[in-house]
Amino acid sequence: MEIWDGYFKDGTLADQDLIRGELIPKGLHHLVCDILVRHIDGDYLLMQRDFCKPNFGGYFEATAGGSALKGEDKLLCAKRELFEETGIVSDSFELIGQHISSDTIYYSFLCVTDWDKTQITLQKGETVSYKWISERDFIKFVNSDNMIDVQKQRYEDYFMRVGYIR
Repeated sequence: MEIWDGYFKDGTLADQDLIRGELIPKGLHHLVCDILVRHIDGDYLLMQRDFCKPNFGGYFEATAGGSALKGEDKLLCAKRELFEETGIVSDSFELIGQHISSDTIYYSFLCVTDWDKTQITLQKGETVSYKWISERDFIKFVNSDNMIDVQKQRYEDYFMRVGYIR
């Protein structure tokens, strides 16, 4: 059983536990972190979702990430999720966006790393493959139908700031 902290829309703790898979009470939110990974050479990391995932199975996504566990803040969540889904260990996280849905507060981070590109690990049940792509190919990916729309929306302000979309 995965337990999350409940938050109010303004990001303050609500002093109420939430259970993964159970309905989130109206007015409460849980915290999710997305991490966009760029290598110091300019390439971006794409992770392929497990084909058994109910949403977007088999799609490549420009993120590692997931829900914050009880007691984690957004930075601890980002570090843990990045490690679990890629094997990358880093302290280099730049907050590049925030998006609030009806029951979730999403924080998006950019992680620039010098991690060995051949040492990416996959998380069973979550990811089945990965690839590094050049910035040029990443811009094409961002502007294609191949990028998961909700992820593109969460990164949209950042992509516009850096000129990846217009």
